[in-house]
Amino acid sequence: MLKRKLYQDLLEWKNRRARSKALFLMGARQVGKSTLARHFGEQNYDAVIEINFYNDPGAARIFRQGAAETILTQLTAYTGQSIIPGNTLVILDEIQECPAARTAIKFLVEEGSAHYLETGSLLGIQYNPVKSLPVGFEEQLNMYPMDFEEFLWALNYPLETIQYLKDCFERRQAVQGAVHDRMLRIFETYIVVGGMPEVVQTYVSTRDITETVYIQKQILSLYRQDIFKYAQGLMSLKIRQIFDSIPSQLDDKNRRFRLNALGKGQQMRGLESSFLWLEEAGVALPCYNTSAPVSPLRLNEKRNLFKLFLNDTGLLTAMSLGNIQFELLQGELDINSGSILENVFAQALASKGLDLFYYDSKSTGELDFVVQNGKDIDILEIKSGKDYKKHRALDKALQVKDWQFQRKIVFCKSDVKAEGEILYLPFYMIMFYALKEQQRLIWDPLVPDFN
Repeated sequence: MLKRKLYQDLLEWKNRRARSKALFLMGARQVGKSTLARHFGEQNYDAVIEINFYNDPGAARIFRQGAAETILTQLTAYTGQSIIPGNTLVILDEIQECPAARTAIKFLVEEGSAHYLETGSLLGIQYNPVKSLPVGFEEQLNMYPMDFEEFLWALNYPLETIQYLKDCFERRQAVQGAVHDRMLRIFETYIVVGGMPEVVQTYVSTRDITETVYIQKQILSLYRQDIFKYAQGLMSLKIRQIFDSIPSQLDDKNRRFRLNALGKGQQMRGLESSFLWLEEAGVALPCYNTSAPVSPLRLNEKRNLFKLFLNDTGLLTAMSLGNIQFELLQGELDINSGSILENVFAQALASKGLDLFYYDSKSTGELDFVVQNGKDIDILEIKSGKDYKKHRALDKALQVKDWQFQRKIVFCKSDVKAEGEILYLPFYMIMFYALKEQQRLIWDPLVPDFN
């Protein structure tokens, strides 16, 4: 079992909220939701009952009757397993295949005999609409492919070395040369392998890139099958066209998604639902343009200008033409104009729960990632080449008086180095980037303020 960070989130849910809320573990296919849910159940409950609606569509009959007692009676009869009150986890896997099960969550949580963990994605909602969502009885947790730190754990990389790197990050100290070079090499490997658990496990066991690419292409094929299964009519053709165009669109000079690449006369109004489908399925990560890099970014968002990244960079390399894996493993990270490298950082930021934004204007240029950091704004620039200190857009942005930035970070091949306002960090330190902790806001209007 590959170690995942979300395991701690599941523990917190069990200890604090499982009696009052079910947990919906959401994410794209093959990111490890089912495996994590099963492992969590085996480690923390005396009984685990699992239903997979994708592999066993007949199980949907259990939820035709809304009463919780009836459902539980049928559930135990169907699975041949008993419920141990207060110590049973019921896993409802691929729940998008059974909307009635999601509707029943409210009644099952209220009944209280077991804890409920749903897994799936939103890709089936339009195809199989949920009659009544369990508002107030369900919380959601997004799961993404394995991040770089989880990849290091899978490689059994020494934890003390990871802590040493984190200390260097926090103290802004240079990393010992041999360690730095080795980490860059591992990061280049991560770009090719990506974070899909089955792919990572195959690589860890074999070190065979050819075998990992084979599995990646199988996953891509599964995604295409899902598009035709869940998206209706002509919409499925547009979604498939958008999905297949992601590598070439990212390879474009400005990497902005161009609708005319899908054919003449294409308009955002007619395609918005297709982009939303890919986002809700967890397959694609949209990065929206902001009209100004100022807080709050959401108010400055331009929905018609965006980049579209793939959820896993390993899958992106498998989709790309040519034998780019070899070049990436040789450290040629500026391949495809750095688009693959930029995808790694989009994936990393999304896995931290951050919204993706970029800024671009003729007068300033493009800022790769603009991140909302509480009330402040962080700027992250990604430089693949040796001229990483040339960042015209960032320099111009720093001269705008109305723009105030908290952190100005350039990720590159260089070691840790601070020069003026700008902090240069090696690519692999994205695993330590996090937003500052927000202060708790406690307010009682009945308490007078004498200050």
